[in-house]
Amino acid sequence: MLRARNQAYGYARAVAKEDGWPPFLPAVDVGHVIEVYADFLRQGQGYTQFPDDLHNPEVRARLIAIWNDPLSLDPAKISAAVTRKVAGHLVELGQFFEGQGHAPEDVATFLIRCLFTMFAEDVELILQGSFTAKLQDLRGHPQHAQPTLQSLWQTMDTGGFSTVLSTDLKRFNGGLFKNATALPLNALQLGLLIEAASHNWREVEPAIFGILLERALDKRQRHKLGAHYTPRAYVERLVTPTVMESLRADWRDVQASALTYATQDNLKDVRATVEAFHRRLCDIRVLDPACGSGNFPYVALELMKRLEGEVIALLRDLGQDQAALGLVGHTVDPHQFLGLKLNPWAAAVAEFVLWIGYLQWHFRTHGKASPAAPVLRDFKNIENRDVVLDWDARRERRDTTGALVTRWDEIGTFVHNVTGERVPDPQARTQVLDYTKLRPAKWPVADFIIGNPPFFGASRMREALGDGYTEAIRAAYPKVPDSADFVMFWWEKAALAARAYAPAHDKGCRRFGLIATNSLRQTFNRKVLETHLNDPTTPASLIFAIPDHAWVDAGDGAAVGIAMTVAEKGRCEGRLFTVATESKTPMPTKPRCVAEYATRHDLR
Repeated sequence: MLRARNQAYGYARAVAKEDGWPPFLPAVDVGHVIEVYADFLRQGQGYTQFPDDLHNPEVRARLIAIWNDPLSLDPAKISAAVTRKVAGHLVELGQFFEGQGHAPEDVATFLIRCLFTMFAEDVELILQGSFTAKLQDLRGHPQHAQPTLQSLWQTMDTGGFSTVLSTDLKRFNGGLFKNATALPLNALQLGLLIEAASHNWREVEPAIFGILLERALDKRQRHKLGAHYTPRAYVERLVTPTVMESLRADWRDVQASALTYATQDNLKDVRATVEAFHRRLCDIRVLDPACGSGNFPYVALELMKRLEGEVIALLRDLGQDQAALGLVGHTVDPHQFLGLKLNPWAAAVAEFVLWIGYLQWHFRTHGKASPAAPVLRDFKNIENRDVVLDWDARRERRDTTGALVTRWDEIGTFVHNVTGERVPDPQARTQVLDYTKLRPAKWPVADFIIGNPPFFGASRMREALGDGYTEAIRAAYPKVPDSADFVMFWWEKAALAARAYAPAHDKGCRRFGLIATNSLRQTFNRKVLETHLNDPTTPASLIFAIPDHAWVDAGDGAAVGIAMTVAEKGRCEGRLFTVATESKTPMPTKPRCVAEYATRHDLR
């Protein structure tokens, strides 16, 4: 079947230039088995098994749809609609809690606990429908909601018998339910929670939900909750060349070795080779040093889980009982996906998104079998700290008269009585700080670095970050020109990490991929790239680039133009892509959305 799958891939490659990559690759051993591989992005890079049980009549209907209406089976279409419905309730709750004076961190923690509990009942980690029923029982008595939720979450933290649900609960732990306090609710807030709980949380799309949840919790972004969000296809377009191309190349090498051993009837070495790859896959670390709502780590997690599914399927074919791997912890899981985030509650959102995505994949793969206890683990993989700058101390800046120097806090606004637009409130001020003993921040060691750093250019750094921080970061990175955009500090750090990669020992960063402003080609930014691309001893090379690509700003939902770049150590050929078409609906002909040209690392 492996040879049949590769043969099907060859056929697809042959027709891709004229008709585009097909969404499905079926492989058939007549009278025995039908295997189906899907890639709804139609990029030719991510064909993974489309798991189904043909004994089920609904599954047989899906098999018919593969031939008659293949794109109707794209799960992203269903989950995106569900996710938007759920997010509408969050904005109302956020507004109510904010009006009552609760701190943003407390609101975020409370809502994430509620949302995870709703998810837990829908995937039957707790008794299905039990949490929703308890919320409904509290109608008319909202004053009892706070102690009820606190008692439930304390039991979820430790495991044991819950007096709230009158049943034994698994040990969830993981830090989410530690110090399990709850906020008081009024009747309207309780009603909104009940409405949110009525949705099927099994179908929520984490890649979208994290963005919407972050907007709902941040009053600066809440009015943009209905704005566009970055399509998952865009995120996957960068994750694939950065992370998955290398891993899939490794997997093809392993498959080739396995076939060689198989022809020699050496099944012991076949299994050993595949098992070694699986162990390595479970040790891969992916870092997002601007992790936002966890979008990039989640997509990387899902794509690596798909690859792991192929590995386990082959091991099962080789006679190994690998189905238990995902139940005992030897599996691709959230601890491998690292993030750095300055906002503490936004870091909690990113971690929540990773766990939801991981557990969704677990239950799709293992049915109702529970993951190993504790269900959640406090890996501390999402760090709450400054991403690019470290210092020993900060002090208030004062002018020559000794008065504190302040600036607009980037939060307070009011509606202008003439233009009707929101403008900065002159009374909303924050202190300007000076920093001592500056140095670049250290990043965790990772095999791959990927992310979407802040977009603003050099001219906006003082306005957005303040004079003190802007002067400090420029002092800490003397090789980055003052005229360079803010994102170039990420590019500098990632390039240094990639150039330090030791391929002989497979240690360090193999590749990095970053979103940057589309002014990357201009002189003031290009200087940062040239330092690394033209180094005479340990250069880096751009292996993938799209110099002008549509994007959606995670903060305000605005359409912007960006550049995608992927680089690795050494001198090698790269691929330059230009956007040819973008469409929300499948195109009747040539559905490819990028055109490819072979090139060196040339962004002129």
